[in-house]
Amino acid sequence: MSSIRPNVDQVAALAAAAKADGGPVVMVNLLKYKAGGGSAEYGKYGDAAVRMIGDTGGRVIFSGRCNQVLIGDPTQDWDAVVLVEYPNRQAFIDMVSRKDYQQAHEYRASGLERTMVYAVTPGREIAG
Repeated sequence: MSSIRPNVDQVAALAAAAKADGGPVVMVNLLKYKAGGGSAEYGKYGDAAVRMIGDTGGRVIFSGRCNQVLIGDPTQDWDAVVLVEYPNRQAFIDMVSRKDYQQAHEYRASGLERTMVYAVTPGREIAG
């Protein structure tokens, strides 16, 4: 089972990357809700987070339900994917450091069974 919050090393790596890379970043969120109401709990977090994302100059660029495993282990499926673009990593760090974000995060924690979040730098071509 994955953690719902980043560990110390992950936070340190994000902070170091924020100093080195001032460009936009997309956070790719893979979400697995807890059975029996996890989606509704996460929705409470989402309502608050969307407002805070806007405050940073960021935006939700995609949100969708996962309904088929095409490649990979079907026992490690996800319920939803959310892509959020921030102007830079520091904007994300500033947002998650806010007291109101920390309060809203409790809904995220109570709604998720597991999650993966990737920080992705846009605009890099796939070698081919």
